[in-house]
Amino acid sequence: MAIRHYLTFADFTLAQYTYLFERTKLIKRKFKNYETYHPLLDRTLVMVFEKNSTRTRLSFEAGMHQLGGAAIYLNTRDSQLGRGEPVEDAAQVMSRMCDIIMIRTFGQEIIERFAAHSRVPVINGLTNEHHPCQVFADIFTYTEHRGSIAGKTVAWIGDANNMLYSWLQAAEVFGFHVNVSTPAGYDINPALVAPTNQRYTVFKNPADACEAADLVTTDVWTSMGYEQENAARLKAFDGWIVDAEKMKRAHKDALFMHCLPAHRGEEVAADVIDGPQSVVWDEAENRLHVQKALLEYLVLGEV
Repeated sequence: MAIRHYLTFADFTLAQYTYLFERTKLIKRKFKNYETYHPLLDRTLVMVFEKNSTRTRLSFEAGMHQLGGAAIYLNTRDSQLGRGEPVEDAAQVMSRMCDIIMIRTFGQEIIERFAAHSRVPVINGLTNEHHPCQVFADIFTYTEHRGSIAGKTVAWIGDANNMLYSWLQAAEVFGFHVNVSTPAGYDINPALVAPTNQRYTVFKNPADACEAADLVTTDVWTSMGYEQENAARLKAFDGWIVDAEKMKRAHKDALFMHCLPAHRGEEVAADVIDGPQSVVWDEAENRLHVQKALLEYLVLGEV
Protein backbone atom coordinates (compact mmCIF):
# COMPACT_ATOMS: atom_id res chain seq x y z
CA MET A 1 0.00 0.00 0.00
CA ALA A 2 1.33 3.44 -0.92
CA ILE A 3 2.36 5.53 2.08
CA ARG A 4 -0.12 8.25 2.95
CA HIS A 5 0.93 11.23 5.05
CA TYR A 6 -1.31 13.80 6.73
CA LEU A 7 0.66 17.04 6.73
CA THR A 8 -2.01 19.59 5.76
CA PHE A 9 -5.80 19.52 5.71
CA ALA A 10 -5.74 19.55 1.90
CA ASP A 11 -3.95 16.19 1.81
CA PHE A 12 -7.32 14.38 1.90
CA THR A 13 -10.31 14.64 -0.43
CA LEU A 14 -13.93 15.09 0.57
CA ALA A 15 -14.49 11.37 -0.07
CA GLN A 16 -11.66 10.46 2.30
CA TYR A 17 -13.00 12.78 5.03
CA THR A 18 -16.49 11.35 4.56
CA TYR A 19 -15.06 7.87 5.15
CA LEU A 20 -13.07 9.07 8.17
CA PHE A 21 -16.14 10.73 9.70
CA GLU A 22 -18.00 7.43 9.50
CA ARG A 23 -15.07 5.60 11.10
CA THR A 24 -14.89 8.28 13.79
CA LYS A 25 -18.57 7.80 14.64
CA LEU A 26 -18.09 4.04 14.92
CA ILE A 27 -14.89 4.28 16.98
CA LYS A 28 -16.40 6.91 19.29
CA ARG A 29 -19.51 4.77 19.81
CA LYS A 30 -17.36 1.77 20.74
CA PHE A 31 -15.40 3.94 23.19
CA LYS A 32 -18.59 5.20 24.84
CA ASN A 33 -19.94 1.63 25.11
CA TYR A 34 -16.69 0.28 26.61
CA GLU A 35 -16.27 -2.07 23.63
CA THR A 36 -12.71 -3.28 23.10
CA TYR A 37 -11.47 -2.40 19.62
CA HIS A 38 -7.83 -3.22 18.83
CA PRO A 39 -7.20 -2.92 15.07
CA LEU A 40 -3.65 -1.66 15.72
CA LEU A 41 -2.59 -4.47 18.05
CA ASP A 42 1.21 -4.72 18.18
CA ARG A 43 1.62 -1.51 16.14
CA THR A 44 3.72 1.40 17.42
CA LEU A 45 3.26 5.17 17.15
CA VAL A 46 6.26 7.41 17.76
CA MET A 47 5.35 10.94 18.89
CA VAL A 48 8.03 13.59 18.34
CA PHE A 49 7.52 16.85 20.23
CA GLU A 50 9.53 19.99 19.61
CA LYS A 51 6.61 22.07 20.91
CA ASN A 52 5.04 21.10 24.23
CA SER A 53 1.43 19.99 24.37
CA THR A 54 -1.38 18.73 26.59
CA ARG A 55 -4.18 17.79 24.18
CA THR A 56 -2.02 16.56 21.31
CA ARG A 57 0.04 14.21 23.45
CA LEU A 58 -2.88 12.92 25.49
CA SER A 59 -5.19 12.35 22.51
CA PHE A 60 -2.59 10.52 20.42
CA GLU A 61 -1.13 8.50 23.28
CA ALA A 62 -4.48 7.48 24.74
CA GLY A 63 -5.88 6.89 21.27
CA MET A 64 -3.09 4.54 20.22
CA HIS A 65 -3.45 2.62 23.49
CA GLN A 66 -7.22 2.31 22.99
CA LEU A 67 -6.61 0.91 19.49
CA GLY A 68 -4.43 -1.81 20.98
CA GLY A 69 -1.07 -0.33 20.04
CA ALA A 70 1.75 1.42 21.85
CA ALA A 71 2.85 5.07 21.79
CA ILE A 72 6.41 6.25 22.43
CA TYR A 73 7.01 9.87 23.46
CA LEU A 74 10.15 11.65 22.25
CA ASN A 75 11.03 15.25 23.02
CA THR A 76 13.64 16.74 20.72
CA ARG A 77 15.48 18.14 23.75
CA ASP A 78 16.05 14.57 24.94
CA SER A 79 16.94 13.01 21.58
CA GLN A 80 19.63 13.35 18.94
CA LEU A 81 17.34 15.67 16.97
CA GLY A 82 18.03 18.23 19.67
CA ARG A 83 21.75 17.73 19.19
CA GLY A 84 21.82 18.46 15.48
CA GLU A 85 21.02 15.11 13.87
CA PRO A 86 19.67 15.81 10.37
CA VAL A 87 15.91 15.47 10.07
CA GLU A 88 16.41 13.21 7.05
CA ASP A 89 18.58 10.78 9.03
CA ALA A 90 16.19 10.71 11.97
CA ALA A 91 13.29 9.95 9.62
CA GLN A 92 15.04 7.00 8.04
CA VAL A 93 15.96 5.46 11.41
CA MET A 94 12.67 6.09 13.24
CA SER A 95 10.54 4.85 10.37
CA ARG A 96 12.36 1.48 10.45
CA MET A 97 11.37 0.97 14.08
CA CYS A 98 7.68 1.89 14.17
CA ASP A 99 4.47 1.88 12.12
CA ILE A 100 3.48 5.55 12.17
CA ILE A 101 4.94 8.87 13.37
CA MET A 102 3.32 12.06 14.68
CA ILE A 103 5.37 15.27 14.83
CA ARG A 104 4.59 18.56 16.60
CA THR A 105 7.18 21.10 15.56
CA PHE A 106 7.79 24.67 14.37
CA GLY A 107 8.32 25.08 10.62
CA GLN A 108 6.21 23.12 8.12
CA GLU A 109 9.34 22.49 6.06
CA ILE A 110 10.70 20.33 8.91
CA ILE A 111 7.81 17.89 8.76
CA GLU A 112 7.83 17.93 4.95
CA ARG A 113 11.51 16.93 4.95
CA PHE A 114 10.87 14.25 7.55
CA ALA A 115 7.98 12.74 5.59
CA ALA A 116 10.00 12.71 2.37
CA HIS A 117 12.46 10.30 4.03
CA SER A 118 10.03 8.23 6.11
CA ARG A 119 9.05 4.66 5.30
CA VAL A 120 5.84 4.99 7.35
CA PRO A 121 2.96 7.53 7.48
CA VAL A 122 3.68 10.88 9.14
CA ILE A 123 1.01 13.02 10.85
CA ASN A 124 1.24 16.75 11.45
CA GLY A 125 0.43 17.25 15.15
CA LEU A 126 0.97 21.02 14.67
CA THR A 127 3.36 23.33 12.87
CA ASN A 128 3.55 27.11 12.69
CA GLU A 129 1.69 27.00 9.38
CA HIS A 130 -0.90 24.22 9.76
CA HIS A 131 -2.94 22.36 12.39
CA PRO A 132 -5.02 19.88 10.37
CA CYS A 133 -5.90 17.45 13.19
CA GLN A 134 -7.58 20.21 15.19
CA VAL A 135 -9.68 21.49 12.29
CA PHE A 136 -10.58 17.87 11.44
CA ALA A 137 -11.92 17.52 15.01
CA ASP A 138 -13.67 20.90 14.82
CA ILE A 139 -15.57 20.05 11.65
CA PHE A 140 -16.53 16.64 13.00
CA THR A 141 -17.83 18.39 16.14
CA TYR A 142 -19.87 20.80 14.02
CA THR A 143 -21.46 17.92 12.11
CA GLU A 144 -22.36 16.18 15.39
CA HIS A 145 -24.24 19.26 16.57
CA ARG A 146 -25.58 20.81 13.36
CA GLY A 147 -25.15 18.41 10.46
CA SER A 148 -23.24 19.16 7.27
CA ILE A 149 -20.98 22.22 7.26
CA ALA A 150 -21.29 22.60 3.47
CA GLY A 151 -22.67 26.03 2.58
CA LYS A 152 -22.25 27.36 6.12
CA THR A 153 -20.28 30.40 7.32
CA VAL A 154 -17.40 30.18 9.78
CA ALA A 155 -16.17 33.39 11.45
CA TRP A 156 -12.48 33.46 12.35
CA ILE A 157 -11.57 36.20 14.85
CA GLY A 158 -7.85 36.57 15.59
CA ASP A 159 -4.50 36.48 13.87
CA ALA A 160 -3.72 34.57 10.70
CA ASN A 161 -2.18 31.49 12.30
CA ASN A 162 -1.94 27.76 11.67
CA MET A 163 -5.58 27.24 12.64
CA LEU A 164 -6.83 29.78 10.11
CA TYR A 165 -4.76 28.32 7.27
CA SER A 166 -6.18 24.86 7.99
CA TRP A 167 -9.70 26.34 8.12
CA LEU A 168 -9.14 27.95 4.71
CA GLN A 169 -8.06 24.63 3.23
CA ALA A 170 -11.05 22.91 4.85
CA ALA A 171 -13.40 25.48 3.31
CA GLU A 172 -12.29 24.39 -0.15
CA VAL A 173 -12.65 20.69 0.67
CA PHE A 174 -16.08 20.93 2.37
CA GLY A 175 -17.57 23.88 0.49
CA PHE A 176 -18.18 26.44 3.24
CA HIS A 177 -17.13 30.09 3.63
CA VAL A 178 -14.80 31.71 6.16
CA ASN A 179 -15.23 35.31 7.36
CA VAL A 180 -11.79 36.42 8.51
CA SER A 181 -11.03 39.34 10.80
CA THR A 182 -7.43 39.91 11.86
CA PRO A 183 -5.85 42.96 13.51
CA ALA A 184 -3.66 45.15 11.31
CA GLY A 185 -0.25 43.57 10.87
CA TYR A 186 -1.50 40.04 11.59
CA ASP A 187 -3.20 39.42 8.26
CA ILE A 188 -3.23 36.42 5.94
CA ASN A 189 0.04 35.47 4.25
CA PRO A 190 -0.95 34.91 0.58
CA ALA A 191 1.86 32.37 0.21
CA LEU A 192 0.01 30.04 2.59
CA VAL A 193 -3.33 30.18 0.75
CA ALA A 194 -4.05 28.59 -2.60
CA PRO A 195 -4.43 31.36 -5.23
CA THR A 196 -7.64 29.66 -6.40
CA ASN A 197 -9.24 29.79 -2.94
CA GLN A 198 -12.39 31.94 -3.16
CA ARG A 199 -13.88 30.59 0.05
CA TYR A 200 -13.09 33.50 2.37
CA THR A 201 -13.81 37.21 2.90
CA VAL A 202 -11.69 39.58 4.98
CA PHE A 203 -13.36 42.03 7.40
CA LYS A 204 -11.68 44.92 9.21
CA ASN A 205 -14.33 44.88 11.94
CA PRO A 206 -14.47 41.56 13.87
CA ALA A 207 -18.14 42.10 14.75
CA ASP A 208 -19.00 42.37 11.05
CA ALA A 209 -17.23 39.05 10.44
CA CYS A 210 -19.63 37.40 12.88
CA GLU A 211 -22.73 38.57 11.01
CA ALA A 212 -24.94 35.56 10.15
CA ALA A 213 -22.16 33.10 11.01
CA ASP A 214 -22.99 29.49 11.83
CA LEU A 215 -19.77 28.99 13.78
CA VAL A 216 -17.53 31.52 15.52
CA THR A 217 -14.03 30.41 16.41
CA THR A 218 -10.84 31.96 17.73
CA ASP A 219 -7.47 31.13 19.31
CA VAL A 220 -5.09 32.64 21.85
CA TRP A 221 -3.60 35.96 20.84
CA THR A 222 -0.04 34.79 21.50
CA SER A 223 0.71 31.34 20.12
CA MET A 224 3.57 29.17 21.34
CA GLY A 225 6.88 30.49 20.06
CA TYR A 226 5.70 34.12 19.95
CA GLU A 227 5.81 34.88 23.67
CA GLN A 228 8.25 37.77 23.18
CA GLU A 229 5.50 39.54 21.21
CA ASN A 230 2.90 39.21 23.96
CA ALA A 231 2.80 42.87 25.06
CA ALA A 232 2.53 44.14 21.48
CA ARG A 233 -0.16 41.59 20.66
CA LEU A 234 -2.28 42.50 23.69
CA LYS A 235 -2.34 46.08 22.41
CA ALA A 236 -2.91 45.21 18.74
CA PHE A 237 -5.72 42.73 19.47
CA ASP A 238 -7.74 45.13 21.62
CA GLY A 239 -11.35 44.77 20.42
CA TRP A 240 -10.89 41.29 18.94
CA ILE A 241 -12.38 39.49 21.94
CA VAL A 242 -15.27 37.16 21.07
CA ASP A 243 -17.90 38.45 23.48
CA ALA A 244 -21.68 38.23 23.80
CA GLU A 245 -22.21 41.24 21.51
CA LYS A 246 -20.29 39.60 18.67
CA MET A 247 -22.10 36.29 19.20
CA LYS A 248 -25.41 38.16 18.87
CA ARG A 249 -24.38 39.09 15.31
CA ALA A 250 -24.14 35.38 14.45
CA HIS A 251 -27.12 33.09 13.91
CA LYS A 252 -29.09 32.30 17.06
CA ASP A 253 -28.00 28.67 16.90
CA ALA A 254 -24.37 29.46 16.05
CA LEU A 255 -21.70 27.45 17.84
CA PHE A 256 -18.54 28.75 19.49
CA MET A 257 -15.24 26.87 19.28
CA HIS A 258 -11.73 27.34 20.63
CA CYS A 259 -8.85 24.88 20.21
CA LEU A 260 -7.64 25.60 23.79
CA PRO A 261 -5.96 26.54 26.04
CA ALA A 262 -8.07 29.68 26.40
CA HIS A 263 -7.47 33.00 28.16
CA ARG A 264 -10.83 34.25 29.39
CA GLY A 265 -11.00 38.01 29.14
CA GLU A 266 -8.53 38.16 26.24
CA GLU A 267 -9.58 36.38 23.04
CA VAL A 268 -12.90 35.16 24.48
CA ALA A 269 -15.26 36.32 27.20
CA ALA A 270 -16.01 33.88 30.02
CA ASP A 271 -19.76 34.00 29.35
CA VAL A 272 -19.13 32.87 25.76
CA ILE A 273 -16.70 30.00 26.29
CA ASP A 274 -18.69 28.80 29.31
CA GLY A 275 -22.06 29.63 27.75
CA PRO A 276 -24.69 27.50 26.01
CA GLN A 277 -23.32 28.05 22.47
CA SER A 278 -19.87 26.78 23.37
CA VAL A 279 -18.89 23.24 22.34
CA VAL A 280 -15.23 23.49 23.30
CA TRP A 281 -15.27 20.41 25.53
CA ASP A 282 -16.85 18.22 22.85
CA GLU A 283 -14.34 19.71 20.42
CA ALA A 284 -11.42 18.81 22.71
CA GLU A 285 -12.67 15.25 23.24
CA ASN A 286 -13.17 14.71 19.53
CA ARG A 287 -9.43 15.12 18.93
CA LEU A 288 -9.18 11.65 20.49
CA HIS A 289 -11.79 10.07 18.24
CA VAL A 290 -10.88 11.62 14.87
CA GLN A 291 -7.21 10.84 15.44
CA LYS A 292 -8.02 7.21 16.20
CA ALA A 293 -9.82 7.02 12.86
CA LEU A 294 -6.83 8.75 11.24
CA LEU A 295 -4.32 6.32 12.79
CA GLU A 296 -6.40 3.34 11.67
CA TYR A 297 -6.71 4.70 8.12
CA LEU A 298 -3.04 5.62 7.65
CA VAL A 299 -1.79 2.26 8.97
CA LEU A 300 -4.44 -0.12 7.57
CA GLY A 301 -6.19 1.78 4.79
CA GLU A 302 -9.97 1.43 4.47
CA VAL A 303 -11.31 -1.40 6.64
